[in-house]
Parts: sequence; C-alpha cells; structure tokens
Amino acid sequence: MAHDLNLLETLAVLLEERHISRAAERMHLSQPAMSRTLQRLRAMFGDELLVRAPQGYTLTPRARSIQHELADILPRLDALLRGGSFDPAAATDSFRIALTDYATTLLGPGIFQPLFHQAPGVSLTAKPLDEQTFADLDSGRLDLAILGVQPPKQLRWEVLFEEDLVCVVSADHPVTGYRMSLADFLSFPHVVVVIFGEEQTVVEQRLAQLGHRRPSGLRVPYFSAAVTALPGTSLVATLPRRLAERYDADAGLRLLEMPAEFSPFLYGMAWHPRVDGDPAHGWLREIARQAGRALSRA
Repeated sequence: MAHDLNLLETLAVLLEERHISRAAERMHLSQPAMSRTLQRLRAMFGDELLVRAPQGYTLTPRARSIQHELADILPRLDALLRGGSFDPAAATDSFRIALTDYATTLLGPGIFQPLFHQAPGVSLTAKPLDEQTFADLDSGRLDLAILGVQPPKQLRWEVLFEEDLVCVVSADHPVTGYRMSLADFLSFPHVVVVIFGEEQTVVEQRLAQLGHRRPSGLRVPYFSAAVTALPGTSLVATLPRRLAERYDADAGLRLLEMPAEFSPFLYGMAWHPRVDGDPAHGWLREIARQAGRALSRA
C-alpha cells in the first residue's frame, strides 16, 4: 500500500511540475528513474498523461482529471495511514505555503523557528501570493496561504491578527501634517505593491467602495521594493503598520496616518477543507496560529 501511495504521490508531482527533471528533484530521484516511473504510470493508466508541447509538457484531458482527483484523495490517504496522529520529530513531510514579504518578515520567525525545531526533517517551500494562489489551494498545489483578503467560500479561512495601513513618503514630500487626507492620497502617484493581479487588494477594494482609483506611478512585487523607491520622490507607499514602523527611524522617510476613510483589516490563513482532518496540516496551521497570537500580544 505504501509503495502504491508513493507512486501516486510521484504522479501528482509530475502532473504539477510538468517537467521530469524538476519532479525528479522534488521526489529525490534521478532523471532516468523518473522517466521510467512516467512510462510505468502511462502503462498503468493507459494514457500518455504528459505530452510534449512547444514550451514543455502539457497534460492530457485524462491527466487533468486525475490531477483533480489526486488533490482530494492523497491528503485523505495520508491521514488514514497516519492513524490520526502526527509525530513532528519523525516527520519528513513537504509543505508549500504562499505569503507576502510582509508576512514573511512579520510571521516568519514565529513560524520557521518552531517548525524546524519541532520537525527538523520536514521541508517548507514559501512562494509569493499571486492570482493563482486560490486555484493552487483548490488543486492541492499549495497547502496554506497567509494573506489579508478572505478567500472564496470553498476554502477555509481563519483570522490570525488585525492590522492597519499607514502611508510612507519621502522626508521631503510636500504633504504636511500627521495624516494624509483622501484628497492628498488621490493627488500623488503611488507605489503599488502588486499582490493579486495588478492590485494591492486591500487598498483597491476600499477605494472602489469610495468610488475612487489612486494614480499609479510605480508597480513593484514587494513591500521592501516600495520603500526603496520613495526617497527624493513624490511617490506614496501604503504599507501595513507593523512593517512601516520598522522604517520610522529612517531619516529619508516619513510615516503618515492613512485617510480617515480607511479602517483596520484582518490578516489570516486559508486552506482547503480536504485537509481539515489531516494531523500534519493541523500541526502546520497551529504553528501559524501561535505566531499570530504572539504578534497580537506584542
């Protein structure tokens, strides 16, 4: 049974990576061994599964159907074989989470330190949030996402902590006072931290409710890059307060309160219900939960 489960896990990785060498690396196999496994799987399912395309491999219709089924079946089988228990000290699981550089900076120490202290044999892959994050949770390509917007209803959601936003500008920015008005906020070009699609979702959603759009001067993938761009410009960056306060002592920057029309927002974690009862995933979520509690107490 364990051998068959390993074969299905290998198939799931092949279908996700669509690349023999990368799949081999993830499964700790040689490339020839992975090629032989693919041939065996093709014979087992009576289907090519992966076919060559101009830019690599693509999935056959049967493979797409199998991939969807495996995303649901494998966590349940794994939980069944564990017998409802999970021993972190003996675990060799691989987890994949999505989060921003803000969440990595803020929650990283509270997640990574206990995770690798309790389970030195596990591996963890952290990737940026993007427009595929919810689809990746749905398909099983991701185990957990930590983010400031609620996911679609088919996914689970749990609040980790509350946060609010502040404006960060150059020290010589023409705006005066301690708070930026909505009129000022809409008058200057912004550094937009692209999280989902082309948006910094929390900001754009609130502005849409108010019937406004902010002028975009620069789009960057990380909050740290937004801060770097500010000195000597009229750009405005909107950052979570806990991150922005790390730059409060920077002589080249100023922190301003957001327009009064903006309220605090909730930061949480999202996952698929199929792993609700999986003890390994429950352990991972509890580590994230404790990191959020520690942040709230600080």
